[in-house]
Amino acid sequence: MVVPELRPWRAAGPHAGRTAGAVRPRLARAARAVAPQFARVTRPKTWQYTAGAATAGLALAAGVVTAVGPWDSMGQRTAERDRAVAMEHAGGADHGRGPGGSGTASGAPRPAPSAGAVLTGLGGTAGGAPDGVDAGPGGTALADALGPLLDDPALGTRRAASVVDLTTGERLYGLDADTPLTPASTTKIATAVAALTALGPDHRLTTRTALEADTGELVLVGGGDPTLTAREDHEDHEDHEDDGGTSRSGSGEGPASLRTLAEKTAAALKERDVRKVTLSYDTTLYAGTEKHPIGVNENLADVTALMADEARTDDSTSGPAPRVPDPAAEAARTFAGFLERHGINASPPGPSKATDRADTLATVSSPPLSALVERMLTDSDNDIAEALARHTALATGERAGFDGVSAAVPDRLEQLGLPVRGTRFHDGSGLDRTDRITADLLTALLAKAADPARPELRPVLSGLPVAGFTGTLAGRYTEGGAGLVRAKTGTLTGVNTLAGTLVTADGRLLGFAFLASGTTDAWSAQAALDRAATTLVSCGCA
Repeated sequence: MVVPELRPWRAAGPHAGRTAGAVRPRLARAARAVAPQFARVTRPKTWQYTAGAATAGLALAAGVVTAVGPWDSMGQRTAERDRAVAMEHAGGADHGRGPGGSGTASGAPRPAPSAGAVLTGLGGTAGGAPDGVDAGPGGTALADALGPLLDDPALGTRRAASVVDLTTGERLYGLDADTPLTPASTTKIATAVAALTALGPDHRLTTRTALEADTGELVLVGGGDPTLTAREDHEDHEDHEDDGGTSRSGSGEGPASLRTLAEKTAAALKERDVRKVTLSYDTTLYAGTEKHPIGVNENLADVTALMADEARTDDSTSGPAPRVPDPAAEAARTFAGFLERHGINASPPGPSKATDRADTLATVSSPPLSALVERMLTDSDNDIAEALARHTALATGERAGFDGVSAAVPDRLEQLGLPVRGTRFHDGSGLDRTDRITADLLTALLAKAADPARPELRPVLSGLPVAGFTGTLAGRYTEGGAGLVRAKTGTLTGVNTLAGTLVTADGRLLGFAFLASGTTDAWSAQAALDRAATTLVSCGCA
């Protein structure tokens, strides 16, 4: 049995990957100016997270992803916007949403409060601690603070923990930290690091149509993009042509549109004086079974290289939802309907494979991989996770199936020098209960993503849900830690995990991982993990 993440399903918006290039220099300067303030914070209250430090939280977050594409649109900025609406507090900064900014809202700049300094210092330089971040706590004080909390019976029969200083990589605390346990959705941190390492943050997933010149067959070729959408509210993105004739949805800000692909395909067919086609669809990019080992489950669709809107049968964009039984066939039937609207008569589609001789007519591409990683982590999106794991396998020279994922993910992590001994990856999402990850590996992944020498891994940090604000942490940390804890949650029946980053009361930046197995009350276990993270926030423990 799979227990869905305990959260509001639509706590964060579905779109990721907007940039803030125009405001980054000013934000970087602001970050340096305000960083020391956070070293003096002691036991902050909720109102201080939301109404205080006007531009500071945003500025510090912006420094994290300056070197890579998207700027934390799923985390810090969303947190500020949502909380501004809810609290109606003015923080004194527009945050790029007015004219000339990176957002989409029109009108005069509107002030918004800032989330806490959850990403303090992650944009620092190699060889020393970033501005405003001290060396981490450690020793017996940290053990004394965490020990009783991790002994809570709510955490089941087995538990493991690791705490590291992200400015030095030093482990400050460990409890069976090298013992592999079931990680649940914290597996997605490993999937993210492996995918970004294998493919790079700018990589896009492309869906295309190809025309077989000798038979006239039109083939819809799946490119393994789970964010491909057929919804009308995404069809008006401004498209442009790549050097290779690739049509991208917008400028990477929104998902690729099946409607746009149909429109461009119809135009290309009409140029060839073709008005009627035999339609097929190609899912051969992926190999092996499409069924996840958990079977039919509302937490994910069949794993196929072609689907639209994650095969959801409702209007949801995240969280559990009923799925169509054959995502590829359904996407192809929907595509045929779009062709009809543009004057192309298409036959009922069936499975096929495009040959090397087929002419590509049109393509649409996903947002960059960095944006997909952010959305995967914030929303705990299992469909994106399984897709990114398969693309990692392809980039590693493995078959794009569950077996290939099992080989490719640890291979990529081992190449980074990470401690993979004893780990097992049977999927990319963590829904497979036979996955095994150590607390040491999870904190090592976070430390690697925080390494200034690895800017391509920053989306791993910027995509983590913000406590009390976004994604799977939107409804948690109401009594403390809001805006200062950023973490990936994990929930299966009898398994509760949490791994991420936090800023302590004295401005120190830590990475942590808590894993618990044999739990009997998911809510109590979740609360116990949150208390441990909140203790780290409020405890100097030096």
